[in-house]
Amino acid sequence: MVKTLDIIVPVFNEEKTIETVIKKLEETDFCSLEKRLILVDDFSDDSTREILSKIKNHKVIFHDKNQGKGAAVATGIKNATADVVVIQDADLEYNPCDYSKLLKLIVDDEADVVYGSRLKEKSQEKSFLFLSLFANKFLTALTNILYGSKITDMETCYKAFRREKIKDFKIRAKKFDFEPEITAKVIKNKLRLKEVAISYNARAYSEGKKVKAKDALQAIFTLFYYRFFD
Repeated sequence: MVKTLDIIVPVFNEEKTIETVIKKLEETDFCSLEKRLILVDDFSDDSTREILSKIKNHKVIFHDKNQGKGAAVATGIKNATADVVVIQDADLEYNPCDYSKLLKLIVDDEADVVYGSRLKEKSQEKSFLFLSLFANKFLTALTNILYGSKITDMETCYKAFRREKIKDFKIRAKKFDFEPEITAKVIKNKLRLKEVAISYNARAYSEGKKVKAKDALQAIFTLFYYRFFD
């Protein structure tokens, strides 16, 4: 029976939003699961580390050098002990309330992994920046072609996992290649993967969005690598 939940929050230079995100996570009911936050600071150089150093009621981990989002998530997974693991970005693009829809499928034993899709409903496309929408659709389509899947949003941050199913995955990704790597491994290991629609509020690059064009190229390489060479 699923009883506990670890919420992994990779953090880098989020001094403007991190306290709000933590408060939202504390106030949100996650299918009545007993929850714990695992905050992984990836060597922020603003006041984020100072803010996190004052937190006593959650697990906080500090990287001693900047490694990338994927490395921060991997650190979180290594330190997770709960029945279910989810990922929450430290900005305000996603609404934590949406996670209940993902978790219910795992609690009811209908899935091992659930993705919160920002593109399952066409009306959500208006929430994207144009280039981000194109890149997400292209990378998702490439995933489906290479792996024979039928997902609608491979790059989504909102992913929920039954921890026992992924605890032995060796995550090599350091940056934003985490999403294609974990997706490739989930599909190749034939885990029960489902999607549910979620809301999304993209922030502009001027507001601190960190994904760049080179990350899309890395994602393409990662998808091909895990399809044919690993």
